[in-house]
Amino acid sequence: MINFAQVGNDLYTGKRSIQFIRRQKQWYAFSAVIILLALGGLFLRGLNFGIEFRGGTEFRVSGVTSTQNYEQKSSSAVGQAGITGNVNSSVIGSNTVRIQTETAEGKTEAAKADLATAFGVPESQVSASLVGPSWGASVSQQAIRALIVFLVLVTLVMSVYFRTWKMALAATIALLHDLVVTVGIYALFGFEITPSSMIGFLTILGYSLYDTVVVFDKVRENTAEAFRTRRMTYAQAANLAVNQTLVRSINTTVVALLPIAAVLVVGFTLLGPGTLLDLALALFIGITAGAYSSIFIATPLFVDFRRKEPVVLDLERYVARHGVRHEAVLQSEAETTLNGEPVETAGVPADVAGGADHAQPRAVHKYAQAGPRNQPKRAPRSKR
Repeated sequence: MINFAQVGNDLYTGKRSIQFIRRQKQWYAFSAVIILLALGGLFLRGLNFGIEFRGGTEFRVSGVTSTQNYEQKSSSAVGQAGITGNVNSSVIGSNTVRIQTETAEGKTEAAKADLATAFGVPESQVSASLVGPSWGASVSQQAIRALIVFLVLVTLVMSVYFRTWKMALAATIALLHDLVVTVGIYALFGFEITPSSMIGFLTILGYSLYDTVVVFDKVRENTAEAFRTRRMTYAQAANLAVNQTLVRSINTTVVALLPIAAVLVVGFTLLGPGTLLDLALALFIGITAGAYSSIFIATPLFVDFRRKEPVVLDLERYVARHGVRHEAVLQSEAETTLNGEPVETAGVPADVAGGADHAQPRAVHKYAQAGPRNQPKRAPRSKR
């Protein structure tokens, strides 16, 4: 049985390692496929904007005893009233039917009467409301303006905080990746975009950025240590940082997705279309995409941006030249006996294992190396 706590501890200490940086081309290829599908959905199918964006008339029939064949009944009644164009019907709750049509233009009363007859309810239980496209256009303009301001501020703040614009650029690309994937999934599956969906799109950017900043903070800490000790390359230090934050990222994502998934289940089965369902759907898709990008996209991109810098190349050359020596020193220290005499170590150079250039380390008792748990138990006083 898998011990997840032990796996997380091994990932943090480096005993186990997932090669996120070395396999960056695989992650880039997977994201490229997803983005191509998303763009294909955007250009071929287009977005399914709600009535708030395109304008029209919305009818609601409450107190319906049977919602069977509600789409056919709605289309027939609206067509009989003389309203042409697309008709979108959906069930809200257990006894309410929502019908969205093109602008009725004086045919509202006739449509209400026909809908009441089709569903077998009094005409007083059929409501109609006119929605103009100007409100949706205003919301779209404000959302785009907010997105631009958000990206600019994020880039500036991250550049100052991490003291490198390359980390801010990698985070911004990851944010755009999440946005394109989320909107593309809406286009591919024909999900309706409402003002609540727009709010969800902006919300997921904040979550994705938060997750990316946590990973980047660990990357900065590990890479600074790598430059100081010169025992691992820049890519290895960054890869260790992603492994160390992997369990935290998974836990945070799961905890965030569980209540949203519950809202989706309740919305699809009981509540029907509405603000809560639209917001939850956008958050579920966006948070999933954000968790993926913060682990598989942001850090590999940042490492690729810095790969050709002189200090990074110098670190890689130094580790390649002295890496075996450092490992041998550590192994020699671990295998030194109690008397201070080194044991024979295969593959260790003479200058490392005990030559003039390397002084013998201080002897450490084997029990002190193993820790207090492995020390022998003292015999009772009566048996001494």
